[in-house]
Amino acid sequence: TPSIRFSHSRQGSVRFPKIPVHSKGNTDEEVFSFSACLRYTLKVIAQSLSQLSGKFGESIDLLASTALVWMPFLFSFVLFQTWIMYSRAKFIHAQGSVLLEIKLPQEILQSPAAMELVFVQLWQARDPTYIEGYIKGEVRNWFSVELVSIGGTIHFFVWTAKTFQRLVETSIYAQYPTVEIYEAEDYAAKVYHDPEHFIYWFTYFKLTGKDAYPIKTYIDYGLDKNPEEEYKIDPLTSLLEYLGSLKKGEQTWIQILIQAHRKTSWRDITLPKDDWRKQIKDEIKKIIKEAQPEGTDKPSMLNLTEDKKDIINALERSMGKFAFETIIRGYYLAEKDAFKSVAIPGLIGCLRQFSASNRNGFRLGKFSAFRYPWQDFRNLMKRIIERRMLDSYKRRSFFNPPNKHYRATPYILTTEELATLFHFPGKIAATPTVERIPSKKGAAPTNLPI
Repeated sequence: TPSIRFSHSRQGSVRFPKIPVHSKGNTDEEVFSFSACLRYTLKVIAQSLSQLSGKFGESIDLLASTALVWMPFLFSFVLFQTWIMYSRAKFIHAQGSVLLEIKLPQEILQSPAAMELVFVQLWQARDPTYIEGYIKGEVRNWFSVELVSIGGTIHFFVWTAKTFQRLVETSIYAQYPTVEIYEAEDYAAKVYHDPEHFIYWFTYFKLTGKDAYPIKTYIDYGLDKNPEEEYKIDPLTSLLEYLGSLKKGEQTWIQILIQAHRKTSWRDITLPKDDWRKQIKDEIKKIIKEAQPEGTDKPSMLNLTEDKKDIINALERSMGKFAFETIIRGYYLAEKDAFKSVAIPGLIGCLRQFSASNRNGFRLGKFSAFRYPWQDFRNLMKRIIERRMLDSYKRRSFFNPPNKHYRATPYILTTEELATLFHFPGKIAATPTVERIPSKKGAAPTNLPI
Protein backbone atom coordinates (compact mmCIF):
# COMPACT_ATOMS: atom_id res chain seq x y z
CA THR A 1 0.00 0.00 0.00
CA PRO A 2 1.15 3.61 -0.50
CA SER A 3 2.94 4.97 2.52
CA ILE A 4 2.77 8.31 4.27
CA ARG A 5 5.00 9.90 6.81
CA PHE A 6 4.31 9.89 10.49
CA SER A 7 6.41 11.84 12.98
CA HIS A 8 6.87 12.14 16.70
CA SER A 9 8.69 14.72 18.79
CA ARG A 10 11.73 14.00 20.91
CA GLN A 11 9.85 14.21 24.16
CA GLY A 12 6.45 12.80 23.14
CA SER A 13 5.30 9.46 21.83
CA VAL A 14 2.21 10.61 19.95
CA ARG A 15 2.31 9.58 16.27
CA PHE A 16 0.18 11.31 13.69
CA PRO A 17 0.19 11.64 9.89
CA LYS A 18 2.79 14.22 9.00
CA ILE A 19 1.40 17.32 7.33
CA PRO A 20 4.15 18.56 5.01
CA VAL A 21 5.82 21.17 7.15
CA HIS A 22 8.57 21.57 9.57
CA SER A 23 10.14 18.37 10.69
CA LYS A 24 13.61 19.89 10.42
CA GLY A 25 16.15 18.92 12.97
CA ASN A 26 13.91 18.21 15.91
CA THR A 27 11.76 15.24 14.87
CA ASP A 28 12.51 11.63 14.07
CA GLU A 29 10.61 10.30 11.07
CA GLU A 30 9.29 6.85 10.29
CA VAL A 31 7.29 5.62 7.31
CA PHE A 32 3.95 3.96 8.08
CA SER A 33 1.30 2.50 5.82
CA PHE A 34 -2.48 2.50 5.97
CA SER A 35 -2.34 -0.59 8.20
CA ALA A 36 -0.39 1.46 10.76
CA CYS A 37 -3.23 4.02 10.81
CA LEU A 38 -5.69 1.22 11.50
CA ARG A 39 -3.57 -0.35 14.24
CA TYR A 40 -3.17 3.00 15.92
CA THR A 41 -6.93 3.71 15.83
CA LEU A 42 -7.81 0.27 17.24
CA LYS A 43 -5.19 0.66 19.96
CA VAL A 44 -6.75 3.95 21.10
CA ILE A 45 -10.23 2.32 21.23
CA ALA A 46 -8.87 -0.67 23.19
CA GLN A 47 -7.20 1.58 25.73
CA SER A 48 -10.39 3.61 26.17
CA LEU A 49 -12.51 0.48 26.72
CA SER A 50 -9.95 -0.83 29.24
CA GLN A 51 -10.20 2.38 31.25
CA LEU A 52 -14.01 2.35 31.17
CA SER A 53 -14.31 -1.29 32.27
CA GLY A 54 -13.14 -0.49 35.79
CA LYS A 55 -15.83 2.17 36.28
CA PHE A 56 -18.75 0.68 34.38
CA GLY A 57 -18.25 -3.08 34.71
CA GLU A 58 -21.89 -4.13 34.28
CA SER A 59 -22.41 -1.93 31.25
CA ILE A 60 -19.25 -3.30 29.67
CA ASP A 61 -20.47 -6.86 30.26
CA LEU A 62 -23.74 -6.02 28.50
CA LEU A 63 -21.87 -4.56 25.57
CA ALA A 64 -19.65 -7.65 25.38
CA SER A 65 -22.66 -9.98 25.28
CA THR A 66 -24.14 -8.07 22.32
CA ALA A 67 -20.86 -7.57 20.50
CA LEU A 68 -21.96 -9.54 17.44
CA VAL A 69 -24.67 -6.95 16.83
CA TRP A 70 -22.76 -3.69 17.16
CA MET A 71 -19.15 -4.75 16.47
CA PRO A 72 -19.51 -4.84 12.64
CA PHE A 73 -20.87 -1.28 12.68
CA LEU A 74 -18.07 -0.10 14.97
CA PHE A 75 -15.42 -1.78 12.87
CA SER A 76 -16.86 -0.23 9.68
CA PHE A 77 -16.84 3.19 11.32
CA VAL A 78 -13.23 2.75 12.50
CA LEU A 79 -12.15 1.58 9.05
CA PHE A 80 -13.88 4.55 7.42
CA GLN A 81 -12.35 7.11 9.79
CA THR A 82 -8.91 5.57 9.35
CA TRP A 83 -9.21 5.75 5.57
CA ILE A 84 -10.29 9.40 5.68
CA MET A 85 -7.36 10.27 7.97
CA TYR A 86 -4.93 8.41 5.71
CA SER A 87 -6.21 9.81 2.39
CA ARG A 88 -6.29 13.39 3.68
CA ALA A 89 -2.81 13.16 5.17
CA LYS A 90 -1.53 11.78 1.88
CA PHE A 91 -3.22 14.60 -0.09
CA ILE A 92 -1.84 17.32 2.21
CA HIS A 93 1.64 15.79 2.13
CA ALA A 94 1.63 15.72 -1.68
CA GLN A 95 0.80 19.43 -1.89
CA GLY A 96 3.91 20.62 -0.07
CA SER A 97 4.15 23.99 1.71
CA VAL A 98 6.17 27.18 1.76
CA LEU A 99 6.65 30.05 4.21
CA LEU A 100 6.90 33.49 2.60
CA GLU A 101 8.31 36.55 4.34
CA ILE A 102 7.18 40.01 3.23
CA LYS A 103 9.74 42.81 3.54
CA LEU A 104 8.16 46.25 3.79
CA PRO A 105 9.38 49.41 2.03
CA GLN A 106 9.99 52.69 3.85
CA GLU A 107 6.60 54.02 2.73
CA ILE A 108 3.27 52.26 2.29
CA LEU A 109 0.48 54.50 1.09
CA GLN A 110 -2.24 51.89 0.62
CA SER A 111 -5.01 51.55 3.18
CA PRO A 112 -6.02 48.15 4.66
CA ALA A 113 -8.55 47.98 1.82
CA ALA A 114 -5.63 46.79 -0.36
CA MET A 115 -5.02 43.86 1.97
CA GLU A 116 -8.74 43.08 1.88
CA LEU A 117 -8.42 42.51 -1.87
CA VAL A 118 -5.55 40.10 -1.15
CA PHE A 119 -7.77 38.07 1.18
CA VAL A 120 -10.51 38.07 -1.46
CA GLN A 121 -8.06 36.32 -3.81
CA LEU A 122 -7.25 33.76 -1.10
CA TRP A 123 -10.91 32.78 -0.73
CA GLN A 124 -10.70 29.34 -2.33
CA ALA A 125 -13.88 27.36 -1.58
CA ARG A 126 -14.04 24.71 -4.27
CA ASP A 127 -16.78 22.14 -3.67
CA PRO A 128 -15.25 18.63 -4.05
CA THR A 129 -16.98 15.71 -5.73
CA TYR A 130 -17.69 12.52 -3.79
CA ILE A 131 -14.70 10.84 -5.41
CA GLU A 132 -12.41 13.75 -4.56
CA GLY A 133 -13.62 13.92 -0.97
CA TYR A 134 -14.03 10.25 -0.05
CA ILE A 135 -11.41 8.58 -2.25
CA LYS A 136 -8.70 11.13 -3.00
CA GLY A 137 -8.92 12.87 0.38
CA GLU A 138 -9.07 16.42 -1.01
CA VAL A 139 -9.63 19.18 1.55
CA ARG A 140 -10.31 22.88 1.34
CA ASN A 141 -7.05 24.78 1.20
CA TRP A 142 -6.10 26.95 4.12
CA PHE A 143 -3.57 29.70 4.74
CA SER A 144 -1.75 31.13 7.72
CA VAL A 145 -0.83 34.81 8.10
CA GLU A 146 1.60 35.43 10.92
CA LEU A 147 2.99 38.37 12.88
CA VAL A 148 6.18 37.30 14.63
CA SER A 149 8.59 39.02 16.99
CA ILE A 150 11.96 37.39 17.60
CA GLY A 151 13.94 39.37 20.13
CA GLY A 152 11.86 42.45 19.28
CA THR A 153 12.41 42.25 15.51
CA ILE A 154 9.03 42.07 13.75
CA HIS A 155 8.38 39.86 10.72
CA PHE A 156 5.36 39.41 8.43
CA PHE A 157 4.84 35.87 7.13
CA VAL A 158 2.33 34.03 4.95
CA TRP A 159 2.26 30.22 4.98
CA THR A 160 0.61 28.41 2.09
CA ALA A 161 0.50 25.15 0.20
CA LYS A 162 3.11 25.08 -2.54
CA THR A 163 0.42 24.97 -5.22
CA PHE A 164 -0.87 28.39 -4.10
CA GLN A 165 2.50 30.14 -3.78
CA ARG A 166 2.17 32.02 -7.06
CA LEU A 167 -1.39 33.10 -6.21
CA VAL A 168 -0.24 34.54 -2.87
CA GLU A 169 2.73 36.37 -4.39
CA THR A 170 0.82 37.88 -7.33
CA SER A 171 -2.08 38.92 -5.07
CA ILE A 172 0.28 40.78 -2.73
CA TYR A 173 2.38 42.35 -5.50
CA ALA A 174 -0.79 43.55 -7.27
CA GLN A 175 -1.76 45.66 -4.24
CA TYR A 176 1.70 46.36 -2.79
CA PRO A 177 4.12 46.56 -5.76
CA THR A 178 7.00 47.95 -3.64
CA VAL A 179 7.21 45.09 -1.12
CA GLU A 180 9.66 42.20 -1.48
CA ILE A 181 8.68 38.56 -0.93
CA TYR A 182 11.16 35.80 -0.08
CA GLU A 183 10.92 32.14 0.73
CA ALA A 184 11.93 31.94 4.38
CA GLU A 185 13.24 29.22 6.63
CA ASP A 186 10.58 28.29 9.13
CA TYR A 187 11.35 29.98 12.43
CA ALA A 188 9.05 27.60 14.36
CA ALA A 189 10.94 24.52 13.15
CA LYS A 190 13.96 25.62 15.17
CA VAL A 191 11.99 25.51 18.43
CA TYR A 192 11.30 22.31 20.34
CA HIS A 193 9.82 21.65 23.75
CA ASP A 194 12.56 22.10 26.35
CA PRO A 195 11.01 23.15 29.70
CA GLU A 196 14.39 22.97 31.44
CA HIS A 197 15.70 25.99 29.53
CA PHE A 198 12.57 27.73 28.18
CA ILE A 199 9.26 29.00 29.55
CA TYR A 200 6.19 28.65 27.32
CA TRP A 201 2.76 30.25 27.42
CA PHE A 202 0.40 29.41 24.57
CA THR A 203 -3.21 30.49 24.05
CA TYR A 204 -6.10 30.73 21.62
CA PHE A 205 -8.22 33.83 21.08
CA LYS A 206 -11.99 33.50 20.68
CA LEU A 207 -14.84 35.88 19.98
CA THR A 208 -16.81 37.54 22.76
CA GLY A 209 -20.10 37.25 20.87
CA LYS A 210 -21.82 35.40 18.05
CA ASP A 211 -20.11 34.88 14.70
CA ALA A 212 -22.66 37.09 12.97
CA TYR A 213 -21.43 40.25 14.75
CA PRO A 214 -18.29 41.89 13.31
CA ILE A 215 -15.34 43.22 15.28
CA LYS A 216 -14.20 46.84 15.07
CA THR A 217 -12.58 47.20 11.66
CA TYR A 218 -10.42 49.67 9.75
CA ILE A 219 -13.60 51.23 8.33
CA ASP A 220 -14.72 52.10 11.88
CA TYR A 221 -11.31 53.78 12.36
CA GLY A 222 -11.77 55.80 9.16
CA LEU A 223 -8.86 54.23 7.29
CA ASP A 224 -11.03 53.55 4.24
CA LYS A 225 -11.09 57.32 3.60
CA ASN A 226 -7.27 57.46 3.15
CA PRO A 227 -6.58 60.29 5.61
CA GLU A 228 -3.22 62.05 5.76
CA GLU A 229 -0.54 60.01 7.52
CA GLU A 230 -0.48 62.25 10.60
CA TYR A 231 -4.25 61.84 11.05
CA LYS A 232 -4.37 58.06 10.71
CA ILE A 233 -5.41 55.89 13.65
CA ASP A 234 -4.25 52.37 12.86
CA PRO A 235 -5.28 49.78 15.49
CA LEU A 236 -2.44 47.51 14.34
CA THR A 237 0.15 49.90 15.79
CA SER A 238 -0.67 48.83 19.37
CA LEU A 239 0.05 45.21 18.49
CA LEU A 240 3.28 46.16 16.71
CA GLU A 241 4.46 48.20 19.70
CA TYR A 242 3.95 45.18 21.96
CA LEU A 243 5.85 42.92 19.58
CA GLY A 244 8.64 45.48 19.26
CA SER A 245 9.04 45.74 23.05
CA LEU A 246 10.39 42.20 23.43
CA LYS A 247 14.06 41.72 24.28
CA LYS A 248 16.72 39.25 23.28
CA GLY A 249 15.73 35.70 24.23
CA GLU A 250 11.97 36.41 23.95
CA GLN A 251 9.63 35.48 21.12
CA THR A 252 5.94 36.08 20.42
CA TRP A 253 4.08 34.42 17.56
CA ILE A 254 0.63 35.54 16.38
CA GLN A 255 -0.83 33.00 13.94
CA ILE A 256 -4.10 33.56 12.06
CA LEU A 257 -5.27 30.38 10.30
CA ILE A 258 -7.97 30.90 7.67
CA GLN A 259 -10.04 28.60 5.46
CA ALA A 260 -12.74 29.75 3.05
CA HIS A 261 -16.21 29.40 4.56
CA ARG A 262 -19.11 27.99 2.57
CA LYS A 263 -22.20 25.86 2.99
CA THR A 264 -21.12 22.27 3.72
CA SER A 265 -22.67 19.02 2.55
CA TRP A 266 -22.12 15.27 2.83
CA ARG A 267 -19.41 15.59 0.19
CA ASP A 268 -17.29 17.36 2.81
CA ILE A 269 -17.57 14.28 5.08
CA THR A 270 -19.38 16.32 7.69
CA LEU A 271 -22.93 17.17 8.68
CA PRO A 272 -24.61 19.63 6.28
CA LYS A 273 -24.43 23.18 7.60
CA ASP A 274 -25.97 26.41 6.33
CA ASP A 275 -23.99 29.41 5.25
CA TRP A 276 -23.33 31.88 8.07
CA ARG A 277 -25.34 34.62 6.37
CA LYS A 278 -28.49 32.99 7.68
CA GLN A 279 -27.29 33.86 11.20
CA ILE A 280 -26.92 37.51 10.19
CA LYS A 281 -30.46 37.65 8.80
CA ASP A 282 -31.82 36.07 11.97
CA GLU A 283 -29.95 38.58 14.16
CA ILE A 284 -31.26 41.55 12.15
CA LYS A 285 -34.82 40.27 12.50
CA LYS A 286 -34.26 39.77 16.23
CA ILE A 287 -32.95 43.34 16.73
CA ILE A 288 -35.91 44.85 14.87
CA LYS A 289 -38.41 42.69 16.76
CA GLU A 290 -36.93 43.61 20.15
CA ALA A 291 -37.30 47.32 19.30
CA GLN A 292 -40.96 46.86 18.40
CA PRO A 293 -43.29 48.60 20.90
CA GLU A 294 -45.84 46.46 22.69
CA GLY A 295 -49.21 46.30 21.00
CA THR A 296 -47.87 46.73 17.45
CA ASP A 297 -47.82 43.87 14.98
CA LYS A 298 -45.68 45.26 12.16
CA PRO A 299 -41.89 45.62 12.79
CA SER A 300 -40.39 48.94 11.75
CA MET A 301 -36.89 50.40 11.48
CA LEU A 302 -38.28 53.70 12.78
CA ASN A 303 -38.28 52.34 16.33
CA LEU A 304 -34.54 51.63 16.34
CA THR A 305 -32.04 53.73 18.25
CA GLU A 306 -28.95 55.08 16.47
CA ASP A 307 -26.84 52.43 18.18
CA LYS A 308 -29.09 49.62 16.88
CA LYS A 309 -29.05 51.15 13.39
CA ASP A 310 -25.25 51.18 13.43
CA ILE A 311 -25.22 47.51 14.46
CA ILE A 312 -27.59 46.58 11.61
CA ASN A 313 -25.47 48.56 9.12
CA ALA A 314 -22.36 46.69 10.28
CA LEU A 315 -24.16 43.34 9.99
CA GLU A 316 -25.39 44.12 6.49
CA ARG A 317 -21.91 45.25 5.45
CA SER A 318 -20.46 41.95 6.69
CA MET A 319 -23.08 39.99 4.77
CA GLY A 320 -21.66 41.31 1.50
CA LYS A 321 -18.10 40.18 2.27
CA PHE A 322 -16.31 36.89 1.69
CA ALA A 323 -16.02 34.94 4.94
CA PHE A 324 -13.31 32.68 6.36
CA GLU A 325 -13.37 30.09 9.11
CA THR A 326 -10.66 31.39 11.41
CA ILE A 327 -8.64 30.63 14.50
CA ILE A 328 -6.05 32.89 16.13
CA ARG A 329 -3.19 31.59 18.26
CA GLY A 330 -0.86 33.59 20.46
CA TYR A 331 2.41 32.03 21.64
CA TYR A 332 5.00 33.51 23.99
CA LEU A 333 8.24 31.68 24.71
CA ALA A 334 11.44 32.86 26.33
CA GLU A 335 14.68 31.63 27.73
CA LYS A 336 14.42 31.36 31.50
CA ASP A 337 16.90 34.19 32.05
CA ALA A 338 15.03 36.46 29.61
CA PHE A 339 11.46 35.65 30.72
CA LYS A 340 9.29 38.66 31.63
CA SER A 341 5.95 37.88 33.25
CA VAL A 342 4.51 41.21 32.04
CA ALA A 343 4.75 39.93 28.45
CA ILE A 344 1.85 37.51 29.07
CA PRO A 345 -0.75 40.20 29.97
CA GLY A 346 0.58 42.14 26.97
CA LEU A 347 -0.17 39.16 24.72
CA ILE A 348 -3.63 38.70 26.24
CA GLY A 349 -4.56 42.33 25.60
CA CYS A 350 -2.87 42.83 22.24
CA LEU A 351 -6.16 42.40 20.30
CA ARG A 352 -8.36 44.46 22.59
CA GLN A 353 -8.38 47.50 20.27
CA PHE A 354 -10.31 45.45 17.71
CA SER A 355 -13.23 44.96 20.13
CA ALA A 356 -16.51 46.88 20.24
CA SER A 357 -18.76 46.48 23.28
CA ASN A 358 -21.98 46.57 21.26
CA ARG A 359 -20.79 44.14 18.57
CA ASN A 360 -17.90 41.70 18.92
CA GLY A 361 -14.30 41.38 20.00
CA PHE A 362 -11.63 39.00 21.22
CA ARG A 363 -11.09 37.36 24.57
CA LEU A 364 -8.84 34.71 25.99
CA GLY A 365 -9.58 31.15 24.94
CA LYS A 366 -8.03 27.97 26.28
CA PHE A 367 -4.37 28.29 27.19
CA SER A 368 -1.51 26.01 28.15
CA ALA A 369 -1.38 26.84 31.88
CA PHE A 370 -3.68 25.96 34.80
CA ARG A 371 -5.07 28.44 37.29
CA TYR A 372 -4.55 26.32 40.42
CA PRO A 373 -1.68 23.95 41.27
CA TRP A 374 -4.00 21.07 42.29
CA GLN A 375 -5.47 21.01 38.78
CA ASP A 376 -2.23 19.66 37.33
CA PHE A 377 0.02 17.45 39.44
CA ARG A 378 3.68 18.32 38.80
CA ASN A 379 2.78 20.12 35.55
CA LEU A 380 2.23 16.83 33.71
CA MET A 381 -0.82 18.01 31.74
CA LYS A 382 0.77 21.39 31.11
CA ARG A 383 3.72 19.80 29.34
CA ILE A 384 1.49 17.55 27.25
CA ILE A 385 -0.61 20.55 26.17
CA GLU A 386 2.50 22.63 25.40
CA ARG A 387 3.94 19.90 23.20
CA ARG A 388 0.67 19.39 21.34
CA MET A 389 0.08 23.13 20.83
CA LEU A 390 3.65 23.62 19.64
CA ASP A 391 3.22 20.71 17.23
CA SER A 392 -0.06 22.24 15.98
CA TYR A 393 1.66 25.57 15.32
CA LYS A 394 4.56 24.03 13.43
CA ARG A 395 2.23 22.04 11.19
CA ARG A 396 -0.20 24.96 10.77
CA SER A 397 -2.72 22.27 11.65
CA PHE A 398 -6.21 23.03 12.86
CA PHE A 399 -8.81 22.36 10.17
CA ASN A 400 -7.64 18.81 9.47
CA PRO A 401 -5.97 15.94 11.37
CA PRO A 402 -3.76 15.40 13.28
CA ASN A 403 -4.77 18.42 15.39
CA LYS A 404 -8.25 19.14 14.10
CA HIS A 405 -10.03 21.70 16.31
CA TYR A 406 -7.58 21.00 19.15
CA ARG A 407 -8.73 22.99 22.24
CA ALA A 408 -10.65 25.53 20.13
CA THR A 409 -13.58 26.01 17.74
CA PRO A 410 -13.23 28.04 14.53
CA TYR A 411 -15.22 31.23 14.09
CA ILE A 412 -16.14 33.45 11.15
CA LEU A 413 -14.19 36.55 10.14
CA THR A 414 -14.76 38.45 6.89
CA THR A 415 -12.10 39.79 4.55
CA GLU A 416 -12.64 43.25 6.07
CA GLU A 417 -11.97 41.95 9.57
CA LEU A 418 -8.91 39.95 8.50
CA ALA A 419 -7.46 42.96 6.68
CA THR A 420 -7.83 44.95 9.90
CA LEU A 421 -5.89 42.32 11.85
CA PHE A 422 -3.17 41.76 9.24
CA HIS A 423 -2.02 44.49 6.87
CA PHE A 424 1.17 46.37 6.10
CA PRO A 425 1.35 49.63 8.07
CA GLY A 426 2.57 52.95 6.77
CA LYS A 427 4.77 55.49 8.53
CA ILE A 428 2.18 55.84 11.29
CA ALA A 429 3.73 52.64 12.68
CA ALA A 430 6.91 54.16 14.05
CA THR A 431 8.07 50.97 15.75
CA PRO A 432 11.80 50.91 14.88
CA THR A 433 12.04 47.11 14.91
CA VAL A 434 9.62 46.66 11.98
CA GLU A 435 11.98 45.41 9.28
CA ARG A 436 11.83 47.68 6.24
CA ILE A 437 13.75 47.73 2.96
CA PRO A 438 16.48 50.39 3.25
CA SER A 439 16.35 51.42 -0.43
CA LYS A 440 13.63 51.93 -3.02
CA LYS A 441 13.45 49.97 -6.26
CA GLY A 442 13.09 51.77 -9.57
CA ALA A 443 12.87 50.87 -13.22
CA ALA A 444 15.89 51.36 -15.48
CA PRO A 445 15.86 54.39 -17.82
CA THR A 446 14.17 53.67 -21.15
CA ASN A 447 17.12 55.15 -23.12
CA LEU A 448 19.77 53.05 -21.35
CA PRO A 449 22.25 51.77 -24.01
CA ILE A 450 22.47 48.01 -24.31
